[in-house]
Amino acid sequence: MKIRILYGTETGNAEMLAEDIEAHLAADHEVSCANLSDVAPGDLDPEPFYLVVSSTYGEGELPASAQPFAAALEAARPDLSGLRFAVFGLGDSEYEETFNEGSGKLAQLLAGYGARQFGERLTHDASGPDLPEDLALPWAEAVVALAEEMAGAPA
Repeated sequence: MKIRILYGTETGNAEMLAEDIEAHLAADHEVSCANLSDVAPGDLDPEPFYLVVSSTYGEGELPASAQPFAAALEAARPDLSGLRFAVFGLGDSEYEETFNEGSGKLAQLLAGYGARQFGERLTHDASGPDLPEDLALPWAEAVVALAEEMAGAPA
Protein backbone atom coordinates (compact mmCIF):
# COMPACT_ATOMS: atom_id res chain seq x y z
CA MET A 1 0.00 0.00 0.00
CA LYS A 2 1.18 3.49 -0.82
CA ILE A 3 1.32 5.69 2.29
CA ARG A 4 1.90 9.42 2.54
CA ILE A 5 2.73 10.88 5.94
CA LEU A 6 1.97 14.57 6.39
CA TYR A 7 3.06 16.45 9.48
CA GLY A 8 2.41 19.81 11.06
CA THR A 9 5.05 20.94 13.51
CA GLU A 10 6.13 23.92 15.56
CA THR A 11 9.30 22.66 17.26
CA GLY A 12 10.17 19.58 15.20
CA ASN A 13 8.65 16.87 17.40
CA ALA A 14 5.91 15.96 14.91
CA GLU A 15 8.51 15.86 12.13
CA MET A 16 10.73 13.47 14.09
CA LEU A 17 7.76 11.24 14.86
CA ALA A 18 6.60 11.27 11.23
CA GLU A 19 10.09 10.20 10.16
CA ASP A 20 10.05 7.39 12.76
CA ILE A 21 6.71 6.17 11.37
CA GLU A 22 8.07 6.41 7.82
CA ALA A 23 11.11 4.27 8.71
CA HIS A 24 8.94 1.77 10.59
CA LEU A 25 6.51 1.24 7.69
CA ALA A 26 9.03 1.42 4.83
CA ALA A 27 9.92 -2.29 4.89
CA ASP A 28 6.41 -3.30 3.83
CA HIS A 29 5.02 -0.22 2.08
CA GLU A 30 5.89 2.56 -0.32
CA VAL A 31 6.06 5.50 2.10
CA SER A 32 6.76 9.20 1.67
CA CYS A 33 6.80 11.99 4.23
CA ALA A 34 6.15 15.73 3.82
CA ASN A 35 5.74 18.84 5.92
CA LEU A 36 2.23 20.28 5.52
CA SER A 37 3.90 23.61 4.69
CA ASP A 38 5.04 21.97 1.44
CA VAL A 39 1.62 20.53 0.52
CA ALA A 40 -1.09 22.26 -1.52
CA PRO A 41 -4.70 21.04 -1.77
CA GLY A 42 -4.04 19.97 -5.36
CA ASP A 43 -1.29 17.63 -4.11
CA LEU A 44 -3.82 15.47 -2.25
CA ASP A 45 -4.04 12.46 -4.55
CA PRO A 46 -6.68 9.95 -3.37
CA GLU A 47 -4.47 6.90 -4.13
CA PRO A 48 -2.23 6.84 -1.04
CA PHE A 49 -3.43 6.34 2.51
CA TYR A 50 -2.56 9.44 4.54
CA LEU A 51 -1.17 9.43 8.06
CA VAL A 52 -1.35 12.93 9.53
CA VAL A 53 0.83 13.78 12.54
CA SER A 54 0.31 17.14 14.19
CA SER A 55 1.13 19.00 17.34
CA THR A 56 -0.97 21.74 18.94
CA TYR A 57 0.43 25.18 19.57
CA GLY A 58 -0.60 28.17 21.66
CA GLU A 59 -4.29 28.26 22.52
CA GLY A 60 -5.23 25.06 20.70
CA GLU A 61 -4.03 26.27 17.32
CA LEU A 62 -2.48 24.43 14.44
CA PRO A 63 1.31 24.46 14.45
CA ALA A 64 2.95 27.04 12.18
CA SER A 65 3.80 24.57 9.43
CA ALA A 66 0.16 23.42 9.15
CA GLN A 67 -1.46 26.86 9.07
CA PRO A 68 -0.78 27.65 5.37
CA PHE A 69 -2.12 24.22 4.36
CA ALA A 70 -5.31 24.73 6.37
CA ALA A 71 -5.83 28.21 4.91
CA ALA A 72 -5.26 26.94 1.36
CA LEU A 73 -7.67 24.05 1.93
CA GLU A 74 -10.35 26.41 3.22
CA ALA A 75 -9.83 28.71 0.22
CA ALA A 76 -9.84 25.91 -2.37
CA ARG A 77 -12.71 23.91 -0.78
CA PRO A 78 -11.68 20.75 -2.68
CA ASP A 79 -13.70 17.57 -2.99
CA LEU A 80 -11.66 15.08 -0.95
CA SER A 81 -14.26 12.29 -1.09
CA GLY A 82 -11.74 9.69 -2.31
CA LEU A 83 -9.09 10.50 0.29
CA ARG A 84 -8.50 8.20 3.29
CA PHE A 85 -6.61 9.32 6.38
CA ALA A 86 -5.81 8.76 10.05
CA VAL A 87 -4.56 11.34 12.57
CA PHE A 88 -2.07 11.19 15.43
CA GLY A 89 -1.87 14.21 17.73
CA LEU A 90 0.90 15.45 19.98
CA GLY A 91 -0.03 17.57 22.96
CA ASP A 92 0.34 18.18 26.66
CA SER A 93 -2.54 17.71 29.10
CA GLU A 94 -1.09 20.50 31.24
CA TYR A 95 -3.05 22.64 28.77
CA GLU A 96 -6.38 21.02 29.68
CA GLU A 97 -8.72 23.27 27.72
CA THR A 98 -6.83 22.99 24.45
CA PHE A 99 -5.25 19.54 24.74
CA ASN A 100 -4.55 18.16 21.26
CA GLU A 101 -6.95 20.53 19.50
CA GLY A 102 -4.52 21.08 16.60
CA SER A 103 -4.75 17.49 15.40
CA GLY A 104 -8.51 17.54 15.93
CA LYS A 105 -8.84 20.63 13.76
CA LEU A 106 -6.92 18.94 10.94
CA ALA A 107 -9.13 15.85 11.18
CA GLN A 108 -12.28 17.99 11.08
CA LEU A 109 -10.96 20.02 8.17
CA LEU A 110 -10.15 16.97 6.03
CA ALA A 111 -13.42 15.22 6.90
CA GLY A 112 -15.32 18.44 6.23
CA TYR A 113 -14.28 18.27 2.59
CA GLY A 114 -15.28 14.63 2.26
CA ALA A 115 -12.16 12.69 3.26
CA ARG A 116 -12.77 9.49 5.23
CA GLN A 117 -11.05 9.07 8.58
CA PHE A 118 -9.91 5.56 9.54
CA GLY A 119 -9.82 4.71 13.22
CA GLU A 120 -10.03 7.10 16.10
CA ARG A 121 -7.63 10.01 16.31
CA LEU A 122 -4.92 8.90 18.71
CA THR A 123 -3.34 11.49 20.96
CA HIS A 124 -0.09 11.51 22.88
CA ASP A 125 0.27 13.36 26.16
CA ALA A 126 3.71 14.84 26.76
CA SER A 127 2.90 14.86 30.49
CA GLY A 128 2.21 11.13 30.46
CA PRO A 129 4.61 8.20 30.84
CA ASP A 130 4.61 7.01 27.21
CA LEU A 131 7.01 8.06 24.48
CA PRO A 132 5.23 9.25 21.33
CA GLU A 133 6.75 6.49 19.18
CA ASP A 134 5.59 3.81 21.63
CA LEU A 135 2.01 4.80 20.80
CA ALA A 136 2.42 5.98 17.22
CA LEU A 137 4.17 2.96 15.68
CA PRO A 138 1.54 0.37 16.72
CA TRP A 139 -1.19 2.89 15.84
CA ALA A 140 0.25 3.37 12.34
CA GLU A 141 0.42 -0.38 11.80
CA ALA A 142 -3.19 -0.79 12.96
CA VAL A 143 -4.72 1.97 10.83
CA VAL A 144 -2.75 0.90 7.76
CA ALA A 145 -3.97 -2.69 8.28
CA LEU A 146 -7.53 -1.38 8.59
CA ALA A 147 -7.16 0.64 5.39
CA GLU A 148 -5.75 -2.39 3.57
CA GLU A 149 -8.61 -4.55 4.84
CA MET A 150 -11.21 -1.99 3.77
CA ALA A 151 -9.56 -1.58 0.35
CA GLY A 152 -9.89 -5.32 -0.23
CA ALA A 153 -13.47 -5.55 1.02
CA PRO A 154 -16.31 -5.78 -1.52
CA ALA A 155 -18.22 -2.55 -2.00
